Amino acid sequence: MDIETLFMIMEHLGVAAFAISGALVAIDKETDVFGVLFLAFITSFGGGIMRDLILNHSIPGLFTKSYVPLIFTCLGTVVLVIVFAACFKNVFIKRERLIDTVNNYIDAVGLGAFTVSGVKLAISVGQTSPFTAIMMGMIACIGGGMIRDIMLGTIPFVLRKRIYAIAALAGAGVYYLLWYLNVDEAIAMVVGALTTILIRVLATVFKLNIPKAINFSKLRADK
Repeated sequence: MDIETLFMIMEHLGVAAFAISGALVAIDKETDVFGVLFLAFITSFGGGIMRDLILNHSIPGLFTKSYVPLIFTCLGTVVLVIVFAACFKNVFIKRERLIDTVNNYIDAVGLGAFTVSGVKLAISVGQTSPFTAIMMGMIACIGGGMIRDIMLGTIPFVLRKRIYAIAALAGAGVYYLLWYLNVDEAIAMVVGALTTILIRVLATVFKLNIPKAINFSKLRADK
């Protein structure tokens, strides 16, 4: 498999995963159908738009012809989620915790895919410094979710629960290091993505969180 094909697969995988994640969050917050579609698009493409603006692209990739297949992937995925939700309403009510866990696993896949694609795009436009490339990888995968959460009036997930941004930084760092060492690019992409996915999955399974600066809830409970 050539690099461009692998990159395309990872992009579509990331879009589909984030579309599912965004749609499930929107449905849980009881938005209307347009809200579900819009928030899924924001989750899928918001980080990429932020990345492109920082990299000084004249037009973010979303608004170019090359993104049309990705837009259809996002749209098709959201429609399937909406149909599933409409047909299995009781699942969303009775198994909310299970849905949340499944959503975390799906989100992990999107995180891994976009982390690598963000770093690769930064390198491809000449931003080869480790700080810039790795930060672009993180922004590409957490930006959309942050915008979605802010629009829904909640503290962004990345700032309050599970190992999220750290997983993105780790995967981006691994990919960048392998690229710098001239490891086969396909291997570097897969290993970088899997690093991010593995950390997120472990955080979900073992309910790992970064310690709070001050745990006010615990302090109040102790009084």
